[in-house]
Amino acid sequence: MVMDVAGVLDRMRGVQAGLPDGDGVAVFNRVYVAVTEEVRRRLAAGGFADRAVAGELAVRFAGRYLAAVADDAAGRRPPACWRPLFVMRAHPGVRPLQFALAGINAHVGHDLALAVVDTCQATGRAPTGLEADFDRVGEALTAIEEEVRELLMPGPDLLEAADPLTHLVGSWSLARARDAAWAAARLLWALRGTDDAREECVSRLDAGVGLIGRLLLTPVGGGRQSSGSMTGAMSS
Repeated sequence: MVMDVAGVLDRMRGVQAGLPDGDGVAVFNRVYVAVTEEVRRRLAAGGFADRAVAGELAVRFAGRYLAAVADDAAGRRPPACWRPLFVMRAHPGVRPLQFALAGINAHVGHDLALAVVDTCQATGRAPTGLEADFDRVGEALTAIEEEVRELLMPGPDLLEAADPLTHLVGSWSLARARDAAWAAARLLWALRGTDDAREECVSRLDAGVGLIGRLLLTPVGGGRQSSGSMTGAMSS
């Protein structure tokens, strides 16, 4: 493992420092810093079945997001799952919650499955040997996602119930995305050694998650809620 969780956090904070506050990637990056800090706290508290394997998974998971950021910054094409967020990052009709969920969708829907397989290969374990810690990482993601939804879309009240954003983000579920990621990881593991089939599976997974990302980033108007309150709340 080239980096540890502290090194991942340093790189994410470096990404944050180079982006304007309202940038869509900055919105997701801020969320991901909070997730990674929570994972680090749980690692330190012994909250994982195997601390070394859980740390490996966390770093390999984060590394795929950081690679997509680096690809975009260098003018290379990131994976299809990340392209909607990079393309729409400055659109005035897309709200902060949409950016946050689109990033979570790309990272969980695509990157998590591949990170599980990477970790299995690095540690010599089958996916079943990672399942307990996969679930614990998922618990950290769920806790932060609930906080993000509350901070960026409080309510609902009568007006919010009619808001297109309410219907749009209500159609996406982190729990379902996590379940799909686990199923994809098990399939990719079963396909190891069959390069053509594995690559086709990865490509189709990437494209499918990218399609969901485009839907999550459908402009709904209404202006942008400031992400400053989220910054303060999530860093406290």
